[in-house]
This record gives sequence, structure tokens and C-alpha cells, in this order.
Amino acid sequence: MKLPSAEVIPYALPFKRPYVTARGRLEQREMVLLRLRSEEGIIGLGEAVPLSLRGGATLVTVVRELEALTQLDVLDEAAIEAAAPSLSAPSRCAATTALLDLRSRAVAAGDHLASAPGEVRPTFPPLSEGKVDRTPPDRGVAVPCNATLVAGEPGAVAEEARAWAAEGFTTFKLKLGSGDDVEQVRAVRQAIGMEARIRVDVNAAWDLRTAKRSLAALESFALELAEQPVDSLEEMAELAAATSIPLAADESVASWADAERAASMGACKFTGIKLSKVGGPEEAVAIADVLPAYVSSALDGPVGIAAAAQVAQTLAASEHPERLDLAHGLATQRLFASTVAAVECELRDGLLHLPPGPGLGVEIDEDALAAHRL
Repeated sequence: MKLPSAEVIPYALPFKRPYVTARGRLEQREMVLLRLRSEEGIIGLGEAVPLSLRGGATLVTVVRELEALTQLDVLDEAAIEAAAPSLSAPSRCAATTALLDLRSRAVAAGDHLASAPGEVRPTFPPLSEGKVDRTPPDRGVAVPCNATLVAGEPGAVAEEARAWAAEGFTTFKLKLGSGDDVEQVRAVRQAIGMEARIRVDVNAAWDLRTAKRSLAALESFALELAEQPVDSLEEMAELAAATSIPLAADESVASWADAERAASMGACKFTGIKLSKVGGPEEAVAIADVLPAYVSSALDGPVGIAAAAQVAQTLAASEHPERLDLAHGLATQRLFASTVAAVECELRDGLLHLPPGPGLGVEIDEDALAAHRL
């Protein structure tokens, strides 16, 4: 597929209030928009979120990788696969997503790209075409989302939980590991009642001894799950045997191989999946075939959220019924003070609704993008 135009655009979105976790504090989220344009003028969008707080690729690295990739005369799945050893996961995610978006929009416009293998459907399927036959997401099915509560003073966190609850959210994800964990959970449980679900995310901030002690203190609050309480799968396997709270992986499961290993060890019951962490939609679905999974935002922009929402729909429609009961961590656009999209997913009553139209359905606001460029 010849691409006469391919843009790599680093930008940042500011948070309404600082985003605080055990791994650090963010005032804004830096990310990279990849925009591919076919010879017919059809645009495909992809997004990379550098996970530098987790020790991953930096913004500079991702921009350099994507700029090198867009210099190729032909950019398709084969080219991405060939370049994969030298690409970070966020860059792979952006490239794969942009290609899928471009092809879906092209089919909707009546332009079947000759290089697309197999049947290309006029919606955005969360896998490379021709590799796996999956039904495309149904745009009429919204994605249930959890509220995301950043760490802070217990009273303030509880007040934030009430605000999310007033907007229809019934599952709440609370960041722990940087304050009085038990009192934060207690305050949120008292604020939202026993019927609401609470999951905690520790971002591997606890050592094994602290994790055992902390989860024992939290068992009376009826937690849905504890995400990445310790660093390694070995520690998680030992912890899983010592607590009644279901464990979920995040940082420790970044590939299908990691998921296979976690499942064989009994390290966790679930895993969270971030597209920029695992390298894109295809790897995300492969991981979820091994471990029951929910899709989480890496504090993505509008393009990443739309791609993740379609993956979440695919998981719900799969042959794993246990996935139907999991909320996804894709309501994070609510945390930002602005956007670069003219059309994007919408949050209503605790549900994420995909935008209309083919592909991802996201349309960029050029003035807003220019204002947020780095």
C-alpha cells in the first residue's frame, strides 16, 4: 500500500487535576498520533502512548520509530512484522491500528485496497484481516466502564467516587500504594455503598509481605479484584494462595507468552490489557484467549480509546462468558481538560458509546490538535 502522506504528531492533553499513582504524578499525558493517508485521500488513525512511568519507551523513542516506519514505500502488516523486533509496543500499536482504520474506511468508501488480504469489512475489526475470522463490533452495543479514582486524601477520594456514581458508574477502580490504603478504601466503600464494585490497583508498589498484610486488611470491603499488587508473577502466585481477593495482572502480562505463564502458575484470575502496552489489538485478543481480561486505558487519547472500546466489544462477544461481567477501564477521557477530537467516543451513564461511521469513527479537530502539539 503506497502512502503518499504519513504524519507522526506528538501531542499532550492536560489533566483536570494531577493524575497520581504509586508510580508517580502526571500533569499531562504525552502521546503520538499516527495519521496515514492513501492515494485516494482516505485517512487511517493510530495512537501510541509511551509508558515511560513504567520504564517503557519514551516519547522521543516512539516518534523516532514511527517516523522511520512511515518512510517505507509500502506499509502493511508484513512491513510491520518485519520491523517488529526494532519497534516498541506503543509504536506497533499505533501502526497496526492506523492500518486497520484506513482499510475499514476505504472499504466503506468503496475502495478495496489491493494489498488487504482476505475479506475486509466496512467496520474496524480488532485483528489484522485474513488472520482470524471474527465478527466486527456492533456499534449499538456500549461498553461498561469503571470509574478511575486517583490516590489522595480519603475524604477527597470518597467525594470523587460520589461524583462518578452520580454519572451512572457502578464499578470503581482505586489507585493504592501511595497513601493510607485501608482508609481510602473504607471511605470509598462508605460513600458508594456495598452494592457497588471496588477494584484496587497498586501498580506493583507493595512488596510481598506488605501485600499479604494489606489485602488481609482489605478483605472485609468485598473487593472485586486487586490489580498488580506485587511486581512479579512468582510473587503473585504466592499471594494468590494467601488471599481470598481475586488478583489481576497488568504490568506483568504484556504478551501472549506472559499470559500463558501467568495462567500456568495460577498467578492471577484476570488481567488488564492496555493496547499500547501489548502492541495493539491483535495481541490484546490473543492474551484474552488465555486469561479473562478487561481492557484498560493507558490514559489514551480519543483514537486509543476508540480502538480499545472495539476490542472490549470483541471480548464480550467471544466464547468466554466470564468476560461479560467485567467493566473496562476506558472512561479516562473524563480525566482530561481537553481533547483533540471533533468526533469521539461518548460517556453516558457509565457506558462508553462508540462514534458512528466506519473504522474507528474518530475525527480530528485540526485546531485543537495544533494547540496541543509538542
